[in-house]
Amino acid sequence: MARVVVAPGALQDLNRLIKALKLPNSTRPRVRARLRQLSEHPESGAALQGRWDGFRFILGPWSWMLIVYSFDAQADQVAVVTIQDARSGRAPTSHR
Repeated sequence: MARVVVAPGALQDLNRLIKALKLPNSTRPRVRARLRQLSEHPESGAALQGRWDGFRFILGPWSWMLIVYSFDAQADQVAVVTIQDARSGRAPTSHR
């Protein structure tokens, strides 16, 4: 099983989403559950392109929540780099 590391910026992103969108108290445990999937299947997420080339994403507990990560197979480590609202024009899958 791959080790999952969440970058401080990704934690800040999650905290910002929780506050701005008034997400429920169950948000953090629900995100942790999604991250367990990455531990077991680190390449299960869809690959991103363009400036996000080399990164992958899975959807969080809600279909609008993007969990963006990279996987280092040699180190057997997943690094979560950001958690974003896919509805935003700034989201990694946006073409803007």
